[in-house]
Amino acid sequence: MAEEEEPKKKSGIVTIVIFVVAGFILVAIGLGVGFLVFGGSQGNPQDIANEIVTKQNEAKGDAAGEGEGEAELECDDEEKDEEGNCPGDPEKISKETPKDKVFQTLYYEIPGSLTTNLKGSRRFLQISVGLSTKYDETILTNVENHLPALKSVGLAALSDYTEEMVVGREARKLL
Repeated sequence: MAEEEEPKKKSGIVTIVIFVVAGFILVAIGLGVGFLVFGGSQGNPQDIANEIVTKQNEAKGDAAGEGEGEAELECDDEEKDEEGNCPGDPEKISKETPKDKVFQTLYYEIPGSLTTNLKGSRRFLQISVGLSTKYDETILTNVENHLPALKSVGLAALSDYTEEMVVGREARKLL
């Protein structure tokens, strides 16, 4: 009987070695496939960003009449980088609004509601936001275009409120 137990131990060791080797092979195959799929040479992030901005500017130029209202950057040849671009952001130009015209009051309700946790509490705050303007519809168009950023700023501001700050009628006026 002692002879029968010894071969089982050898086959157990062989089985363990086979599983370990198979595990290493699977890990190597996984790493190889991962490198082939996600590896390789990617372009310079600056070049990719410039490409995206160029495409967006071309699309805006076609739709808005070739960059109306945009400021051109002015810089010396010494300040330009290797690609000939001026460093920094373009200056923003504000458009004057006519003060003589009186527009009808326009209302816009932000779709959905803003929900955030109250600071230091398990409770949450959920509000709906509406806007009104006496300017023309371009204001509402700009609000719709920048809605994700506006929601983000609103949620950041609301997340600073505690439960005590939002209880009662005065809290509604504060919000």
